[in-house]
Amino acid sequence: MKIALVHDYLVRFGGAERVLFSIHKIFPRAPIFTLVWDERKMRQYFPDAKIKPSFLNKFPKFLSLNPRRLAFLLPMAVESIDFSDYDMVISSSSAFVKGIVTRTNTVHICYCHAPSRFMWEWSHNYLKDRRFNRFSRPFASFFLNYLRIWDVNAAQRVDHFLANSNFTASRIHKYYRKDSTVLYPPVRRSEIAIGGDNPLGDKKFFIIVSQLANAKRIDLAINAFKKLEIPLVIIGEGPEKRRLEKAAGKETIFLGRLSDQEVDKYLAHAQGFIFPGEDDFGIAPVEAMMHGKPVLALRKGGATETVIEGVTGEFFDSLDVETIADGVRRMRKNISEGKYDPRTIKNHAEKFSEEQFKLGLLDFLKELEITNARQ
Repeated sequence: MKIALVHDYLVRFGGAERVLFSIHKIFPRAPIFTLVWDERKMRQYFPDAKIKPSFLNKFPKFLSLNPRRLAFLLPMAVESIDFSDYDMVISSSSAFVKGIVTRTNTVHICYCHAPSRFMWEWSHNYLKDRRFNRFSRPFASFFLNYLRIWDVNAAQRVDHFLANSNFTASRIHKYYRKDSTVLYPPVRRSEIAIGGDNPLGDKKFFIIVSQLANAKRIDLAINAFKKLEIPLVIIGEGPEKRRLEKAAGKETIFLGRLSDQEVDKYLAHAQGFIFPGEDDFGIAPVEAMMHGKPVLALRKGGATETVIEGVTGEFFDSLDVETIADGVRRMRKNISEGKYDPRTIKNHAEKFSEEQFKLGLLDFLKELEITNARQ
C-alpha cells in the first residue's frame, strides 16, 4: 500500500506540526506534501523525510512564508497536488489541504485540527483586525464568502475525519455536516529530569507558553497579573509581542521562542499554567500537566476536555481581567493549601501521550480494515 501525508504549511513547528511529526514516525517512508516549506527552519524536525512542496514554494519568501498573502491561490495549489499514485492519504489540516483531489479508490483520512476560524466564526473579527478600509472590505468579504463555499465543498472529498477534540468534532459537523472520530493529539513528555535549579532563582511564577496572537487573549492575562503584581513568564513569539510588552507590568518576563528543553525547565518550576484563550484542543496546557502543574483555563473549547476542575486546575468563565485575576487567586490559594497532587495531574496528562495517539490511529485504521498500512 502506497501512503502519502499532507500538511497545510511547514513554516513553523507548533502543535499541528507535532501531530504530523508523530504520524510521520508511524509512516516514515511516506512522502510529506505541503503547500509551502521553510527548509531552513523545519529540516531539523524532519531530517530524513521526503518533502514535496506545491508551486507556491517557488514564490519569493516574503510571500511563500506568509501563505495568507497568497490566499487567492491556495485552493488551486491544494488541488494541483497529484496523489494518483497513492492508495491512502492522511492529511493534517487546519485550513486547506483537506481539499486535496484523490482517485475514487484512494482513502483520504483527514486529521482536522480545526475548521479554519478566520473563514468561519472569526470572519467578522478577521476583517476588523486586518483594518480593511471601506473600499477593500467588500472585496475581502466577498473573497471570504468564496473561501467558505470552497471549504465546505472541499470537506466533502474527505472519506474519514479524525478530530482533535469533541469541540472540534462539533465544529466539523456544524460547518461541514460530516461526522468524525475523536483522537486526541500527542503531547510530548518532559525532555529533562525533574529537578535542577529554578531558572528565576527563588522567584515563584506562573507561565504561559503560546503564540503571541490576538486570538490567544494573552493581553487579558498580562493585565490580570499586572493588577495582582505576581510574576508571569511568557514564552513564545508572534505578531502581538511588541504590543503585549508595552502593556505588561514589571513582573512580566518575555523570553521569546525557546527550545523544548528550555521550556521544560520553566514548566518544571512554575506554580501553574495560564491558558486565557479558547482553543480547539490546547497542547501547551497538557504539556504543563505532564510536569504536574495545575492549569487555569477559560471554560470553553478543548480545555474543558483536558482540565478537571479542582483536580488538575481551575476554570474562569468570562474574558475579563478581574475574572482571570480571581481565578489566579483561587489557584494560588489551592496551591498553598496543597490541594493539587502533582502525581495525579501527571497521570491524567498521560492519557494524551504520543503512545496513546499512535495506538489510537493504528486502531482506527484497523477498524477501517486498511491492511498493510504500516510501512
